[in-house]
Amino acid sequence: MSTTGAPSSTETQTDPQAATLAVIAGVLGEGGLKSSRFRDNLRVHVPAGRLFEVLSALKASGFNWLIELGGTDYLGYPGPARASRFEVHYVLKNSVTRERIIIKTGVNDPDPTLASAYPLWPGADWMEREVFDMYGIRFEGHPDLRRILMPEGFAAFPLRKDYPLRGRGERHNFPRLTRGET
Repeated sequence: MSTTGAPSSTETQTDPQAATLAVIAGVLGEGGLKSSRFRDNLRVHVPAGRLFEVLSALKASGFNWLIELGGTDYLGYPGPARASRFEVHYVLKNSVTRERIIIKTGVNDPDPTLASAYPLWPGADWMEREVFDMYGIRFEGHPDLRRILMPEGFAAFPLRKDYPLRGRGERHNFPRLTRGET
């Protein structure tokens, strides 16, 4: 089932997530809401420029828990063409109502950048650093955006689809450490 626009009054009575959709529609305006459902998961696609506004409105409406933040590279992905190469998803939970929502937004090369969710949920710190480290997506306003998994001298982003499976020889550029040296 797919929903566009603000929910109607009959949807509000039958859909437990209608109030949440109304909050998002209030931020994006009529016709700006693009959502889908799959296996009881509500997914809302948000333009990258409006992401922080939507996340802020959801936090104010009770979504006090950022469960997950991750990235996906859709380069060469089969199926319909996508407007953005990269997608970042935010899984939020309202701990009072137990409602979950997935917010998705897309960004493109050459400079994929999004607003940081750190001011809303400090737990986004390491999750945003991981997405940056693996995909090269920058988060504007992040207090400490640096590599978290790869060494500082590593110049590539290993979860991008254009990164070779065997690497580019980076392992040979780093000194070999023995167990005693670590």
